[in-house]
Amino acid sequence: METPSIIVRVATPDDIHYATTITDEMESSAKARGTGIAKRSPEYIELKMREGKAVIALTADGTWVGFCYIETWSHGEYVANSGLIVSPSFRKSGVAKRIKERIFELSRKLYPEAKIFGLTTGLAVMKINSDLGYEPVTYSELTQDEAFWAGCKSCVNYDILMSKDRKNCLCTAMLYDPKDHYKPEETAEDFKQHSKAYERLMRFKQSRFIQAFRKKSSGVAGGGGDATKKRMFSIFNFFYNL
Repeated sequence: METPSIIVRVATPDDIHYATTITDEMESSAKARGTGIAKRSPEYIELKMREGKAVIALTADGTWVGFCYIETWSHGEYVANSGLIVSPSFRKSGVAKRIKERIFELSRKLYPEAKIFGLTTGLAVMKINSDLGYEPVTYSELTQDEAFWAGCKSCVNYDILMSKDRKNCLCTAMLYDPKDHYKPEETAEDFKQHSKAYERLMRFKQSRFIQAFRKKSSGVAGGGGDATKKRMFSIFNFFYNL
């Protein structure tokens, strides 16, 4: 149930004292889930606040609730809404969706022509993105900016990403293209129809990639072939993203 007392707004320099709390929770959350995350320093989070490229959620009395920030790549052609994190005390309150909606709105305002993308290992984030009009895509449709991929080096799954020649990993890629996109109602309905299948596929993807990487690391050759590259929207095309 959504909590009305939570304020979701664009972060300002007055919020920099929350930076360490935010980065500590990002790292703690990633460890608890057993998934990777590109680490960010408190100084980097402070920079985003000073630039007006972040959204923060707080209670009326100033308790930190959640956060997300904007990154730009390929000279502004691509925008990523990164680092979405919610305090454990406020999870399942609906605030994550509010933060995503606000950062998406801010991204469209600051970079109206940019493609907005994200990488996630979470089904809940996939649902939120689908409600906004994102669709699952191949990694080839994301920015190829070296600086972006360098940010993955601190992720525990970085070796898997590199073993796949940066064409795939445990994360699912999602994209909103302002010049060529489905209506949010369509992407939301697609996710609703196929959410159970998406969940099974994400689990299968994790199992398959980890097993394949272990075999490769131990010197055992793994199998597999290339599929035809195509834009994905339906559950059938989503198989390529494995």
